[in-house]
Amino acid sequence: MSGTPAAPDPENRTWTDRVRRSVRTTSTSRALLYVVLFALVAFYLAPLEAGIMTAFKTQNAFNTSLPFFPPLGDGFTLEAWRVALDKLQSGLVNSLLLAIPATVLSATLGSFAAYGITNVDWKYQMPIVALFVAGIFIPYQAVLVPLARLFTIVDTQALLSPLWGLPFMHEYYANLINLIIAHTAYGIPITFLLFRSYYRNFSDEMLEAARLDGASVFSIYRNIVLPLSKPMFAVTLIYQFTQVWNDLLFALVIIPSGSGSSAPVTVALNNLSGGIIQSFGLQMAGAFIAAIPTLIVYVLFGDQFAKGVAS
Repeated sequence: MSGTPAAPDPENRTWTDRVRRSVRTTSTSRALLYVVLFALVAFYLAPLEAGIMTAFKTQNAFNTSLPFFPPLGDGFTLEAWRVALDKLQSGLVNSLLLAIPATVLSATLGSFAAYGITNVDWKYQMPIVALFVAGIFIPYQAVLVPLARLFTIVDTQALLSPLWGLPFMHEYYANLINLIIAHTAYGIPITFLLFRSYYRNFSDEMLEAARLDGASVFSIYRNIVLPLSKPMFAVTLIYQFTQVWNDLLFALVIIPSGSGSSAPVTVALNNLSGGIIQSFGLQMAGAFIAAIPTLIVYVLFGDQFAKGVAS
């Protein structure tokens, strides 16, 4: 006599069905999430992809195909990259000569000011902090006329005339020095604010112990504060380098018209778009070449930048 198979336990059956339903729901939700993320990535990278494709196309291929289509056959060319590099190489050198000193000076002076105001007790600290904060909100357009007038009165080229006879020194460097002064002064308020927020989290006991041991203000900064400031220096260096490298407004106002030898890369890139017929491949290639140094800076200091932002 064959026995009737026992019915599955309702509780176990319900639990099994619940697990299976959860797995199916999780898989569906994850798939939808991936689809949405992929769509967002494609949406944000579409202009970049179109720009890269345009930079490798001939003018005829650009006129006869959609921007994001890859160049095929005779439509592929590297001529735009060769011409762009040839026209931008002096601007790249000028921008490096401009951006590196301006970035280092503004970050260093901002660190000095933040340490002196945050970790050293003296009178009238808050009014000075208010002045620094006010300097952040001054727009570029508000200082263009005073800057242009200042560098018309102060002849940097004449003041530094003894240096122009030295090797590797050129008279047009005076225009770059004017830009370095302008960007350094304009960058100090924001670097000061970043360093001040960072230094306020320092342990008072640590600094007080150094003072009790007889360490001077400069010794404390050099031996304690400066080594601990590397993450914030990475933040300010990346931020300032990007701002100075991408600036066009100050360069157009401060550098006299016709001084092409001292023009930074943004001015040289702006000069690529001229005339009746626009070479979009040339402009795209020039834009990517001009962006390479900032990309290198982000790659080199990316880890420190993340630590500085997190702190």
